[in-house]
Amino acid sequence: MTVSHTGGCRCGSVRFEASVEPHHISYCHCADCRRATGAPVSAFVGFRADAVSFSGEEPQVFGNGPASRSFCGNCGSPIAYVDERLKNQIWFMLGAMDEPANYRPTQHAYVREQLRYVHMPDGLPRYVKSSVERPEMQ
Repeated sequence: MTVSHTGGCRCGSVRFEASVEPHHISYCHCADCRRATGAPVSAFVGFRADAVSFSGEEPQVFGNGPASRSFCGNCGSPIAYVDERLKNQIWFMLGAMDEPANYRPTQHAYVREQLRYVHMPDGLPRYVKSSVERPEMQ
């Protein structure tokens, strides 16, 4: 049986599907994510990139160092985050998933950058920096 996790942009031009279970679901409080999404906190669902396929229009990509963020060129919806240091991984915005309620975050990343007025007393583990180890962060 093939597992299917689907999503896309607001206008429906960009669609994606992952055929494996997510390996990571996390909140991120970093300033870069805030600026990229316009939200005080972001949430991501991580999958193996080789198990993801896109359909419809190709998303546009904005690169910044080892990281790139994709978005719909028509409606501007943020779609995904890729970090070249994290081989074979893609991180979709939780809000881009068709059934976002099915992806409950299990941790918080970059809490040192969390806005003072954002209170999320959920008891989840909190990481001062990233919740995912990157090679040069070891």
